[in-house]
Amino acid sequence: MDLTPKQIVKHLDDYIIGQKEAKKTIALALRNRYRRMKVEPELQEDIMPKNILMIGNTGVGKTEIARRLAKIMSLPFIKVEASKYTEVGFVGRDVESMVRDLVFESMNLVNKEFKDLIKDQIETEVNKQIIEKILPPLPKTASSSAQESFIITYNKMEKKLINGELDDKIIQIEIPKITNIEVIDSTMPMDMNSIQENLNKLFSGINKEQVKKDVTIKNAKVLLRNSASENLLDQEAIKLEALKRCENGGIIFLDEIDKIATSKKNNNQDPSKEGVQRDLLPIVEGSTVQTKFGQIKTDHILFIAAGAFHVSKPSDLIPELQGRFPLRVELENLNEDALYKILTNTKNSLLRQYKALLKVEDLVLEFEDDAIHSFAKYCVEANEKIEDIGARRLYTIIEKVIEDISFNADEKKGQKIIITKNLVQDKLSDIIKNEDLTRYIL
Repeated sequence: MDLTPKQIVKHLDDYIIGQKEAKKTIALALRNRYRRMKVEPELQEDIMPKNILMIGNTGVGKTEIARRLAKIMSLPFIKVEASKYTEVGFVGRDVESMVRDLVFESMNLVNKEFKDLIKDQIETEVNKQIIEKILPPLPKTASSSAQESFIITYNKMEKKLINGELDDKIIQIEIPKITNIEVIDSTMPMDMNSIQENLNKLFSGINKEQVKKDVTIKNAKVLLRNSASENLLDQEAIKLEALKRCENGGIIFLDEIDKIATSKKNNNQDPSKEGVQRDLLPIVEGSTVQTKFGQIKTDHILFIAAGAFHVSKPSDLIPELQGRFPLRVELENLNEDALYKILTNTKNSLLRQYKALLKVEDLVLEFEDDAIHSFAKYCVEANEKIEDIGARRLYTIIEKVIEDISFNADEKKGQKIIITKNLVQDKLSDIIKNEDLTRYIL
């Protein structure tokens, strides 16, 4: 988490073009979380996160900014849609379930980190178990010369195992009959979750018997790695760290917040929308939510809400909820230059992805600079004629140009194909001119 706001923005620049204000606002919000953890404990509790409301059309980078941030900072992150929740008393997901989802994500994140820390121990334990199946240990009464010979053979076998020379050999291993059977349903009431957790514990206690399986050593490594990691990991330490990280570093990206705004001019609004806002308010303000891993306080979870606000306005949200999102940033619509840069200046860009996919078919794909400019130009025209879906339109446009090449790739193995401006025009110009075709094809 020890990244300066400038470093955070620099990293985001590799994946998202433009949107400087949004990057700056979120970078500061993340840095302030790090700063908070460094101040004296009694002051930490009073420093609340500055929740953010991002306003902008779909496809301009709202979700990508939040997702990339969480990834580089190793923070628990979930993206949820506000329109999927219902107020208490209605059938559907209650808003507290988003916090339970975040805790589950935090558990997965920390569990993976702990596994990486003891990766060598896990591999050593797995190798030991496999070699013992191939080369049973000597009895304690064995002579010293026999023990020396066994050690030499053991080392040779271990070397072959590590190099993968024994991967096809079949061995018999024992694995638990039932391992980690848990059904996690965040829509259940918490009393049902508690009953379910107790049943899981009961059944996991009953089914401790081992089953024998004949598998290749390659598959045995995978099966034994799971059981070895369970035995070596400190589950209690993982749970404590996951809850701590969730409370102090968790990020909930609340998309489509505009879909639950209730405009006073429209009398046909769904009455449950305002109910969802009121249910959401205590979660965002700070409350305690019961999860299957323990209680979690939401006071310092960072909420980033986003919406296009075409029909409604931020002021249509209830005043109390508006006040919990003090930082507001409006994202810019993407012009032709921005779309060109998205295709050329970003890591793992769409063009790079297509090149890699067709390289699998032994086909070299190249894009002329004029062709890339044409992609951007037609994308802007399509967005202007019909719904503006931002950079997401690029997927449809490029796919339309490349689909025949991709379909017939097996006939063109070893060839180099260059996508030219003329090819892009041939494929797209008629579609763009015809508004009906544009609407249904692009």
